[in-house]
Amino acid sequence: MKILTVTLGTWARRLLLPASLLVLVACAAPPAPPPPPSTYDRAYSAMLGAMADQGVRITDAQQSTGVITGSRGNITVTSTVKPRPDGSAEVAFKTRGNIQEDPQLIDRIGASYNARMGR
Repeated sequence: MKILTVTLGTWARRLLLPASLLVLVACAAPPAPPPPPSTYDRAYSAMLGAMADQGVRITDAQQSTGVITGSRGNITVTSTVKPRPDGSAEVAFKTRGNIQEDPQLIDRIGASYNARMGR
């Protein structure tokens, strides 16, 4: 009878260990999805893309300060994004130089930005 008990114990361990591991694996929760990008990050990326959409060659981009500078011909474009206390972002585009080369450039950049932001 003692031999039978040891044999049953061995079989029990052989069956219970894989079964318990299967239960643990089946109960594991899937990893949480990554958080969505912040409004600031989305706005910064949209500014960068909008300028590129309109043929502005990016000469400096500093995400930590929220400033992007670029040029198209003799026009310099500067974009800025600043976080607001309510979690939104304030965005501004400015042009300087020979604006008469492309007077609608800033309007097209604004339209590209809005499209990239889903507006």
